Amino acid sequence: MKVTKKDLEKSAVELAVVLELDEFQPYIEKGAQHISEHVKIEGFRAGKVPYDILKQKVGEISILEEAAHIAIRKTIDDIFAKELAGRQPVGQPNVEITKLAPGNPLEYKVTISLLPTVALGEYKDLKIKREAVVVTDEDIEKTLKEIIEMRAKETLTDEPAQLGDKLMLNINISLDKVPVEGGQAKDVTVMLGKEYMVPGFDDKVVGIKKDEKREFKLQYPATHHQAHLAGKMVEFEVKATAVYKRELPALDEELAKEMHFKGVDDLKDAIKKNISADRERQADIKSELKMLEAIADKAKFGDIPDTLIAGESDSMMQELERNVVSQGGNFEDYLKHINKTKEELRLDLLPNAVKRIKTALIIREVGIIEKVEVKKEAIDEKLEAYKKMYAQDPEAVKRMAAPEYRRHLENMMFNDEVISKLKKWNYADTGTQSQS
Repeated sequence: MKVTKKDLEKSAVELAVVLELDEFQPYIEKGAQHISEHVKIEGFRAGKVPYDILKQKVGEISILEEAAHIAIRKTIDDIFAKELAGRQPVGQPNVEITKLAPGNPLEYKVTISLLPTVALGEYKDLKIKREAVVVTDEDIEKTLKEIIEMRAKETLTDEPAQLGDKLMLNINISLDKVPVEGGQAKDVTVMLGKEYMVPGFDDKVVGIKKDEKREFKLQYPATHHQAHLAGKMVEFEVKATAVYKRELPALDEELAKEMHFKGVDDLKDAIKKNISADRERQADIKSELKMLEAIADKAKFGDIPDTLIAGESDSMMQELERNVVSQGGNFEDYLKHINKTKEELRLDLLPNAVKRIKTALIIREVGIIEKVEVKKEAIDEKLEAYKKMYAQDPEAVKRMAAPEYRRHLENMMFNDEVISKLKKWNYADTGTQSQS
């Protein structure tokens, strides 16, 4: 077998393969055997049809095509192992049969994208400073106010709406008397005094009663996220479907105990711990990104294949869609809200997709250099822990039994181990602070 390798752009290679006739012959026999098992020819049992008779029945080219497919499947992995010098293929190879004729060698061409090469610069002793976490009394008070707001007692009223009340509104928005797409909604919650909507909106609806209608105009801010409305004078038609008086509870020992705390001080301590834990997580994420970006800046990367970038961009799009849906939203509504099409959003994601690919390449390369290995026992232990965690979900447990899930878990543990080492080598110590 002869293989000629040609380097292409964007970390792709083309492999031209020639199987001489004597090498191809065993595959021709296998191809004929396979076809004979599925073709009915009078006087012969399945799989026992002589080659010449089979050739007359189905045509020799059909036998050769089947033989070529078998030969390619059987030889391609060995060719990759010998010719790609350890570089990992990306996506599916493109295979083209370039010569297939009776009495001739089989010739085919494979084009495959590869993971880009990475030449790491310095990846130790970068002295990355982790952001100190600060929790102030103001942070705690803000959370307490939010808790009190959520526990407010609401009572329907026929009285005019005042600041602090909750309104339910049907809203129709128009621009130059033309309804705005997505600008019609029923039973929209408006907390008067919070200015959740356009500046000035609350002032226009203060005093409204149940079933009352109002029409007014407001100018949208020039920086509004909906570009087609930004800076425009927009027409509103609203109808109040309900008005609620809101009675806020007192922040006292009784309220704290209702929330299963010993008292107000215990509640404040829990809030402080929760805020601190959340900010610690955010600080970890920011520091990790800062560290990986610093390593990426010192590294040199080969060309990243377009297929790899497109795949990562699609993955990011799917993650975003899942997040929107998990929060009770609709992805099409989200796209309208940001005034973008799916394709425009995908293009916006491309720079971050490239960053994520470079990060993954760095982690992989550091792991190879530092000989990071994930032991089989560690994978087994993690897998069993997950199975116990999801014991009430048979479908999830079934998915975990698949080899693909085990590989995913191994890859995740490999990444975690590499990042843990990078943090030890590169982080400068900082602490957590509380300010009064």
